[in-house]
Amino acid sequence: MDFFELIESRYSVRAYSSQPVEEEKLRLVLRAAQLAPTAANQQPFRLIVRDTRREETGLGRLYHHEWFRQAPLLIVVCSVPGEGWVRRDGKNYADVDATIAMDHMILAAASLGLGTCWIAAFDPEVARELFDLPAGIEPLAFTPLGYAADTPPADRPRKPLAELLWRQDFD
Repeated sequence: MDFFELIESRYSVRAYSSQPVEEEKLRLVLRAAQLAPTAANQQPFRLIVRDTRREETGLGRLYHHEWFRQAPLLIVVCSVPGEGWVRRDGKNYADVDATIAMDHMILAAASLGLGTCWIAAFDPEVARELFDLPAGIEPLAFTPLGYAADTPPADRPRKPLAELLWRQDFD
């Protein structure tokens, strides 16, 4: 599958089978994050992989949808602002870099036949507690990782490109 077929076919999976994720596929998904471009190659992020059977109740406190706990694995992406490159105006790129790593993982997962769903609507304090995160480590995003038990929605509306683009010509 070429890149554009991949990004057109990827969707947010909201039902997962209990089929285990092969260790080799998990390693490839995590390797994709490791290879993600980051500002000044600082890699200011950490990844946590959790077996969802380990803490179903706690995960329900983190995010209330049942399907969030259906996939065999959950990946937590954390940023480490203290390790992030900082632009001259003070903008810290740790969160940007961590989200690039997340994007690489969800695309790698899709290329391997695995499903994901980017979750940002979670309680950060519950995340700190459940994952025993030290100070300076910010939970940024979650994704279940597993085999889809649903099908892509027929229609995934996107804004027209003209609405997203401000083209500046330099003649």
